Amino acid sequence: MCDRRPVFLGCFIFGFLIFFVHADQGCSNTSSLVGFESEFIMLQHQLRGVFTIVDDCSFRVSRFDMLSGSDIYWWGALASDFENMTNGFVISDQKLNQTFRNASFAVHLRENVTWDKIRVISVWDLPTASDFGHVLLSNVTESDSSQNPGSPPSGDDDVLEGSNSTATTRVPTMFGNCKQLSSKYRLRWSLNAEEGYVDIGLEAISGFLSYMGFGWAKPNSTSELMLGADIVITGFREDGFPFADDFYITKYSECSVKNGTASGVCPDAVYEGSDSVAPSVNNTKLVYGHRRDGVSFVRYRRPLNGSDSKYDLPVNPTESMIVIWALGLIKPPDSINPYYLPQNHGGVESETYGHFLLNLSEHVDECLGPLDADNKDVQDLIIADANAPLVVTAGPAVRYPNPPNPSTVLYINKKEAPLLRVERGVPVKFSVQAGHGVSFYITSDFLGGNATLRNKSETIYAGGQEAHGVLASPLELVWAPNRNTPDQVYYHSVFKQKMGWKVQVVDGGLSDMYNNSVILDDQQVKFFWTISGDSISIAAQGEKKSGYLAIGFGSGMVNSYAYVGWFDSNGTGRVSTYWIDGQDASSVHPTNENLKYVRCKSEDGIITLEFTRPLKPSCLHRGRPECKNLIDPTTPLKVIWAMGAKWTDEQLTERNMHSVTSQRPVLVMLMRGSAEAEQDLLPVLGVHGFMMFLAWGILLPGGILAARYLKHIKGDWWFKTHVYLQYSGLAIVFLGLLFAVAELHGLTFSSMHVKFGFAAIFLACAQPVNAFLRPSKPAQVEGFSSKRLLWEYSHAIVGQSAVVLGVIALFTGMKHLGERYEAENVHGLNWALGLWIFLGGVAVVYLEYRERGRRRARNIGRGSWVLGNNLEEDDSADLIDPRRAFREREEEDGRGATMEVQLEPLNR
Repeated sequence: MCDRRPVFLGCFIFGFLIFFVHADQGCSNTSSLVGFESEFIMLQHQLRGVFTIVDDCSFRVSRFDMLSGSDIYWWGALASDFENMTNGFVISDQKLNQTFRNASFAVHLRENVTWDKIRVISVWDLPTASDFGHVLLSNVTESDSSQNPGSPPSGDDDVLEGSNSTATTRVPTMFGNCKQLSSKYRLRWSLNAEEGYVDIGLEAISGFLSYMGFGWAKPNSTSELMLGADIVITGFREDGFPFADDFYITKYSECSVKNGTASGVCPDAVYEGSDSVAPSVNNTKLVYGHRRDGVSFVRYRRPLNGSDSKYDLPVNPTESMIVIWALGLIKPPDSINPYYLPQNHGGVESETYGHFLLNLSEHVDECLGPLDADNKDVQDLIIADANAPLVVTAGPAVRYPNPPNPSTVLYINKKEAPLLRVERGVPVKFSVQAGHGVSFYITSDFLGGNATLRNKSETIYAGGQEAHGVLASPLELVWAPNRNTPDQVYYHSVFKQKMGWKVQVVDGGLSDMYNNSVILDDQQVKFFWTISGDSISIAAQGEKKSGYLAIGFGSGMVNSYAYVGWFDSNGTGRVSTYWIDGQDASSVHPTNENLKYVRCKSEDGIITLEFTRPLKPSCLHRGRPECKNLIDPTTPLKVIWAMGAKWTDEQLTERNMHSVTSQRPVLVMLMRGSAEAEQDLLPVLGVHGFMMFLAWGILLPGGILAARYLKHIKGDWWFKTHVYLQYSGLAIVFLGLLFAVAELHGLTFSSMHVKFGFAAIFLACAQPVNAFLRPSKPAQVEGFSSKRLLWEYSHAIVGQSAVVLGVIALFTGMKHLGERYEAENVHGLNWALGLWIFLGGVAVVYLEYRERGRRRARNIGRGSWVLGNNLEEDDSADLIDPRRAFREREEEDGRGATMEVQLEPLNR
């Protein structure tokens, strides 16, 4: 039996194809707009082309040029005004996120889109709500639809002389021909021989006060082609409006008038010597001009045979004739000269000037794609000066760079919505005089007008609702962009969208961007930092060329945290983090630190790396190495550095190891803003520790033991031993403290060792004062003074507390020594110190046991008292025991004035 499944599948596919073709061909042609053709109005990104409506659901684009964007769609709106354009909608699923060069393609509308819902079709950038260019469908007429895209609108009323308005007027930017004169300069033209004129468009990547020149050389010239040439100089005035003037060349020099005679490169009217004849000799008619994306474009109309036979050359449209061209700077008018005059073009031939044979009747199409300027906003650039305030006002939108634009926009220093460039770390001063209805602010939102009203989040860097003022009472606003400010933000009004433009935030000097800086070891790396809240921003810059730059926190490469700035195979700067626990490549372990605002750049081989990190990492898994990478601003940070030829994010090898490195760490005092090379202070701290051990571990405790357990010895030896040991211990404490402070150049109270040490010293210093204030002993043995009792208690407690704090300071000092030098024998020293304290405790227990035995023996002896026993010789009585009778042998007048350090324990 025959298997019919393949037949059925084939029939299904064939039917689906028939349905698809039928559906595709089923688009109707009922709209009156079918067949409509028009040029695009260029607004941004050098967009130009021809738009043609094919049927009710598609249109065709031909000769389409556009510089690439980020997220570009076909957009529909009811009108070209600001509100309607921003409230428009996407009409096709096709994206336009590429550069187009003389492209032709068809575009299908979405199913729910019909021509009666659209009056404007735009090429729309979604992220910035910007119109790159559009076609107006609302004013369609019979003549418009048949207009040749290569020709401007006919009639003098349609010529847009001196106009920069592009919102509602059809702007002719297309031509029938285009010739590439240089990489930055193009000549476009459309010939209308029947009407006797040619429309010429000059297009060039040039600065704002620059000229574009083009014209015909004197016929039959074989050399000195410029002399006697009839040219047109075009450009833009200081107010931003275009101009196109007839010039005649008599000399290779700037135009000058001497004794009533003009010579050089001069306007035709200057040769005539009177402005009244200018209309008769200036036969060039400006049609339109604009500057977009760093490219100047001027279109003008020139008669083939002008009425001025003296300075204008006749042009034969069917003959090849020599033409000349040039680019250069222009000199603005002054009190003597009322014209914009071209300066020497300079440069080399074929780049800034040249000549060739041109036949206007021949078709030429050498221009492939739009001109792409490196700096697309340089013509409207204002660079902020820290010493001069920027005056913010409001005015009408004339050539606003951010279409679709409102009728009123912001001006800065009398320039309409310029690109503002500021430096990180350099304060910017604004004098806001735009009126009380315009609240100026710096924002992350590209539209402005208070993004929260659109349910959008924004970051406000300066200004706000209260930042408004007028000329008579301006508001002074200061904004200091820092290293964490994004590369691009915006200035706008809080109450109205899109009144402002971009703020370009560039890196200034690192010394401006960071609060502190030091030079690391060997004077080859600069280290910069700023502490802000619970984070620290860090930068490092090499002083010599290298493939990568690394800085580390630690005493050496081993057991350090490293930050490496390097460049991958695509030339992208990166900053990687590592934990290093050995001296070979396998000991370099990548970590995952929470770095922000990471940058790495290289200028002439000099690498600069930057990042921001928290002082204390927030880690969920405490076992990771980076969780221990803490930065305490109050303690010195040990910084090292290294450079090498190449780094990688793959398996590291010995070839990735550094070629040059620091010889020793530098101690960076983060809070103080200074640094010093780390010295070998281990011997110094060793002497300091020994002196403190001698004082707190031997002398001062020995003085306490003498007062407690040596009173059974006849005489006052216990008292002398007690005083001498206490004074000796206190003197050694001060010597050890001064020794450490002098070598360490000061101390901070951040570490526990210093806190416990100073607390112990304070209590010890209080003991001589306490001894000086000791109350006199009672005159009668049967009484006991309450003041004397209180003094004895306080004297004993303060003394014992001082020794306890001193011993704790010894242990914390050993810990601090180990953290600073990673000393291997610190652990053993801690055990030795602990053993000594233990033995001291055993000795105290033994002595206390003996002392209590002697007391019991004395008490038994007193119970069988007989005549002749001398109670005054009992110097072993506990001074703090209220049940005792005073039996002190000391003389009151001799000992009352003695500053004794008498540290007696409580009777337990």
